[in-house]
Order: sequence, then C-alpha cells, then structure tokens
Amino acid sequence: MLKAMDQARLYSIIKSNVISEKANIVLEKDNTVVFQVLPSANKSEIKFAVEQIFDVKVKSVNTLNVRGKVKRTGNRIGRRKDWKKAYVTLMPGQTLTFGQGKAE
Repeated sequence: MLKAMDQARLYSIIKSNVISEKANIVLEKDNTVVFQVLPSANKSEIKFAVEQIFDVKVKSVNTLNVRGKVKRTGNRIGRRKDWKKAYVTLMPGQTLTFGQGKAE
C-alpha cells in the first residue's frame, strides 16, 4: 500500500512544521521534528511521507490530536479547528533543516 501511494496523497499528508519553544527543545534534545499532519493520516503513512519527501531515515513517529481552542470575539464564541500533530524522531546522524541559511 505504501509503495503505491500516489504523489498527491504523499504531499498532502504533511501540512507544515510546527515552530514553537517545545518543538525546538525536542529537536535539540532528541533529534525529533514536529509536523502538523493530515488528521486522517496514520503513523506508517507519516513515516513514509517524511522519508520520501525529505530523504531521511525515520526512527519512530508519535501522533496526537490537538483540540481547537475556544475563542471569543466580542459577543460571539467560536472554536478553532482540531488538528493532528506528529513527533517524528530521526535516526542518529540524520538532520532536517527548514530554510535556515545565512542572513545577508
């Protein structure tokens, strides 16, 4: 199933990387990268997508569902969408950078 995954599904699994203080801590400490992923994606699909797109070896994948926060604007109460987060641990010696270059 994973070998025959179409390219559209492969690139839609990973939506973006998560940039936060905790994400930077786990990146430095455990060589773990945090992604926002498609809510219907499972661990094996996430692992395959990261390995194919970024050309790295993945050690493990942990996922969690993040509930949307309740927000208030004036007199109205709304709720943000729920989303899924994936902690992708890379094999030792593997690195993954996102556009971090020299500022000129």
